[in-house]
Amino acid sequence: MTKEELKAFALQIGLEAAGVARPTPRTGEAYGQWLAQGLQGEMEYLQRQAVLRQNPALLFPPVRSVLVFAKSYRSVDPLKLTPSNPFQAVISRYAWGQDYHDLLRKDLERVVAFIHERTGGIHQTRIAVDTAPVLERDFAAQAGIGWIGKHTNLLNRRQGNWLFLGVILTSLELEPDHPVKAHCGSCARCLAACPTQAFLSPYVLDARRCISYLTIELKGPIPYSLRRLIGQRIFGCDDCLAVCPWNRFATPSSEAGFYPRSRLLTTTLLEWMTLTPEEFRACFHDSPVRRVKRRGFLRNVAVALGNTREAQAVPVLCKALRDVEPLVRGHAAWALGEIGGEEALRELNEGLRAEKDAYVRGEIEMALRQIRGGREEGNHFLRAGETSSGFSASVDFNSSGKDRLASC
Repeated sequence: MTKEELKAFALQIGLEAAGVARPTPRTGEAYGQWLAQGLQGEMEYLQRQAVLRQNPALLFPPVRSVLVFAKSYRSVDPLKLTPSNPFQAVISRYAWGQDYHDLLRKDLERVVAFIHERTGGIHQTRIAVDTAPVLERDFAAQAGIGWIGKHTNLLNRRQGNWLFLGVILTSLELEPDHPVKAHCGSCARCLAACPTQAFLSPYVLDARRCISYLTIELKGPIPYSLRRLIGQRIFGCDDCLAVCPWNRFATPSSEAGFYPRSRLLTTTLLEWMTLTPEEFRACFHDSPVRRVKRRGFLRNVAVALGNTREAQAVPVLCKALRDVEPLVRGHAAWALGEIGGEEALRELNEGLRAEKDAYVRGEIEMALRQIRGGREEGNHFLRAGETSSGFSASVDFNSSGKDRLASC
């Protein structure tokens, strides 16, 4: 089987690009420096799997070629979905439809079947769709699918940066492709667009400040100093991706499963804040959003509601102040402190009297200081107790509440 046959088949089944890279062990100098600076935040698995990520032969000893595939998820332009009302939620485009892990994997399974058919099934393969310690983006660049932009994402001249990547490690040896030249030039729109200034320099992202990290990867409290910058984003952020000029050449995705579900774009923050465990499971059972679990999702929604500064949000936040999850209660308290008013003050005082959790009590006390006009005092109180992960209180935010099963 030739490389050309493989690429032709990939395009035939709806993939936008395919390429071949050598499984050459990477020195990983830049990656190692990034990890050494702690810029990965609490993503400890990146450090733990660093050696495997730099050498696919350690992950899959028979590997002779790394086959890389790209699939577009471009649908509605996020720039045209700027919140038109104070309670409109903002969710990253990649999570608008079905889980890309499942959809892209099905495509790669078809590619594997094609390889076996053409080679008599003599070659071994392993599929990775963001599910194994493989540097997909780096191998995609080596395979000539695109180049790594200043925002650290892969860019393709025909499809911009709205691409999912999948990899097949295989014992089949094919002629590798050549990397392409970068075409960012002097453009720095992506760096300027970041709401939290998470880019330390071109190509260097401090994940600890990235809204996608804060609303997805971070399991505990969101650092106080970054909460207001999150705005109404409740799952991920597309700002650096959306402004890239190369996106103007991208064609809409052929995968219907990547297009937005109406409820995801029309449900307001007020409605999301009342989501029960049963509703969360039913609504996100096949969505990337399920990864953050209900407690993480409602944490994010509470922050977004606080950022609206709208009194209409107070009743749902007061209800959230009695949620089973400490993480939700704590961020609801912060949001009430941001909005203020007599009702918020009364509920926070009542909550403080009933609350047993040390972390939540700290959030309530800070919210009360905020409402009572002690903004600077409250900020100082929090900064003194904050750690790199957000707070000094010892709380297990990975423990799950007792969920009930129902339908949405």
